[in-house]
Amino acid sequence: MRPLPDDGGPGDGAASDSSESSHGGGTTSGPRETKSLISRRRLLAGGALLGASIPIVHELIPHAGVHRALEGSAVAADAGLEGSGHESGHSASGFAAGFREGEVDHRANGFNPTDILRDFDGGRTRRLASGRVLREWDVVAQDKEIEIAPGVKFAAWTYNGRVPGPTFRATEGERLRINFMNGSEHPHTIHFHGIHPDTMDGVPGIGEEIGGGLIEPGEQFTYEFDAEPFGCHLYHCHALPLAAHIAKGLYGGFIIDPKQGRPKADEMVMVMNGFDTNFDGSNEVYAVNTVGFHHVNEPIQVKRDELIRIYLINILERDLVNSFHVHANFFQHYPTGTSLEPSEFTDTIVQGQGERAILEMRFPFPGRYMFHAHVTEFAELGWMGFFEVSE
Repeated sequence: MRPLPDDGGPGDGAASDSSESSHGGGTTSGPRETKSLISRRRLLAGGALLGASIPIVHELIPHAGVHRALEGSAVAADAGLEGSGHESGHSASGFAAGFREGEVDHRANGFNPTDILRDFDGGRTRRLASGRVLREWDVVAQDKEIEIAPGVKFAAWTYNGRVPGPTFRATEGERLRINFMNGSEHPHTIHFHGIHPDTMDGVPGIGEEIGGGLIEPGEQFTYEFDAEPFGCHLYHCHALPLAAHIAKGLYGGFIIDPKQGRPKADEMVMVMNGFDTNFDGSNEVYAVNTVGFHHVNEPIQVKRDELIRIYLINILERDLVNSFHVHANFFQHYPTGTSLEPSEFTDTIVQGQGERAILEMRFPFPGRYMFHAHVTEFAELGWMGFFEVSE
């Protein structure tokens, strides 16, 4: 690692391409009941069948937690909750009931989605000779098994031992320094969305003359650049194969506040993600901040009439788009958060991978209000929750 001057720009340059041929890892949840693997679409189709057919589909599913979810879907079917069309995703109450039979061990995971929601990492700061603020973080890539639903284990690749990684937060114009150490068994990088020199872009083959590009296991590198533009951004690994490195959990939120700030609000970050637990190219669990159905079991606590600001980031791999819908309310939508004026007042938005937005709303009435992906199978496999509004 070559240290960079406190207030100077890093050099440019390029080197030869480097890529990863092996990305290893896997899931562990005890012995499989069958050698057959099942896709999420076969799972959901099975759940829609009559009760007599459900045990057949049930035997094909490799994880105990998803077993319980499918059993819950039978309850929903028996209760006439299957439905179809606009609100069919709401039949997921049966799936949620299945997941309530167990609990994710957040202590073993080393993180809790409820805590991640409002955990913004401002790093360490000091004033440079020029008067600018230098904001600095230490980041370690680690291989780590995590639990993404009760009984469903996933061999993740993490930044600082959690998925998503830390939500870095800075103010536009500050100097940012990220000391990256690769403690994984695989080569990795950190690619930040924003504006910076190519040598700081975390892309294999670029910046290797100063120690950047692809960072091999046991190696380290310091990324340094200015915080611009203000908005809701993200970061992720850019090693190849890219889809594998993202899907394994190497991503997080990156918030740059405008110099003038934003109005005071109850702020939270929601990173929409998913997990391919059986390596069939489709996700079997969907979530915000990693654990499926977490905010069904632990609703998000908010106050009536208080301004709520959500930093919404879609890093879902294996699917082309994701979405966010809130019940019985509307929100102001600021795409990418790079404008202080909203683009629309709505209750549903759609995002492609890497898209993000700031959403602002107030709940005028107390009660429990559902939010979820407006794609039925995403909601039925974990991407749903509730706001619990109190006086």
